[in-house]
Amino acid sequence: MKLSAGERAFGYVNTLLMIGLCLVTLYPFLYVLFASLSNATNFLQHRGLLFMPVGFDLGAYKAVFDNPMITQGYQNTLLYVVLGTAINLVMTAIGAYVLSRPKLYFKNIIMFFIVVTMVFHGGLIPTYLLVNDLGMMNTMWALLIPGAINTFNMIIMRTAFQGVPVSLEESAKMDGASDWTVLFRIIIPLSMPVIAVMILWYAVGHWNSYFSALVYLRNREDYPLQLVLREILIANNTDSMMTGAASDDKYAIGETIKYATIIVSTLPIICLYPFLQKYFVKGVMIGAIKE
Repeated sequence: MKLSAGERAFGYVNTLLMIGLCLVTLYPFLYVLFASLSNATNFLQHRGLLFMPVGFDLGAYKAVFDNPMITQGYQNTLLYVVLGTAINLVMTAIGAYVLSRPKLYFKNIIMFFIVVTMVFHGGLIPTYLLVNDLGMMNTMWALLIPGAINTFNMIIMRTAFQGVPVSLEESAKMDGASDWTVLFRIIIPLSMPVIAVMILWYAVGHWNSYFSALVYLRNREDYPLQLVLREILIANNTDSMMTGAASDDKYAIGETIKYATIIVSTLPIICLYPFLQKYFVKGVMIGAIKE
């Protein structure tokens, strides 16, 4: 169908607006990237927008990777992300499967109390006391167990599970399959779009989390990467990463180190997203199109 002049103009304007929106959204990340690759002294003297590194220099990244706390933080965060996401998926899938069964007794009452937790929370102090009484203080379990299930994510997964035909479950049970077999060999494989979205949401949540570690952890060896990043950016603790630098250059080098640390801490999640993108739109729309 041939487009009119007005429709073509409307398409061009929309395209230009979207390009402009993408540039505005992308530029802050590019600024941080260019700043991290710049020479510290030249960058400190630069004013205005930054469209390329000012004197290419990888010294900031060398300082970041030479810092043992960064390396240890990376290892801790990877452990928390992998183990925490696995716990989240298993617990959320089990809860969603039970709540998606049509013959569950008192399902509406159970859902009411579950939804209430989205509005009302015990607060930090009762949670702290509970974690302490359970003996999880200063362990990684304090970061993983209290948030094992996200209510909103479970509701979305429950909606996805409800979309799987009941006849498949009935056929499997006629062949002797248990509920565990139905869940892990039928329901979950048929719900991969929402599972992929849950992996992304839970993994990003664990990767970016720092407050729970700040509250419950005392050993610096157990700090996640984001808590190390917080010390560098907020507490301005970069002196240990600038061994051998002249006192006049320490401030300038400290600034580029901060930008390099941001890139190092965000790049893995940015690289993960393209592999899950094809599932993302379909998965997040499930809760919006079916009750």
